[in-house]
Amino acid sequence: MGVSDDTFYDARQIAIIPMGLCYPGRLLGGGDAPPRAECAPLWRDRLLAHMPDLRLTLLVGTHAQSDALGRGKMTERVMRFRDHLPTIFPLPHPSWRSRHWTAVNPWFEADVLPALRSAVRCALV
Repeated sequence: MGVSDDTFYDARQIAIIPMGLCYPGRLLGGGDAPPRAECAPLWRDRLLAHMPDLRLTLLVGTHAQSDALGRGKMTERVMRFRDHLPTIFPLPHPSWRSRHWTAVNPWFEADVLPALRSAVRCALV
């Protein structure tokens, strides 16, 4: 994102909102289970109503993207991030699995990350 720790952790500037706000449990093979479908409808719209001045929403991972944009492929959405600007920016989830994804998609670091930093700078002005 290209912001300082002070900016990142300043709740007046940046909010980190989980998809479910309920812990989904663990998968047998490791990692968290997907967000539970019943959780977000209970609270998400009410929480977002308290944030009327949102300028940029980073949709981090497939679940966030599907919730906001409907079904689709994460890689295609990230590749076509410009289609959603200036208010939405789709990104891969930053898990250990993403290391392989970024290795096979070098355009992400070359094209997407500089655009992300620019979009965040514009949103924080």
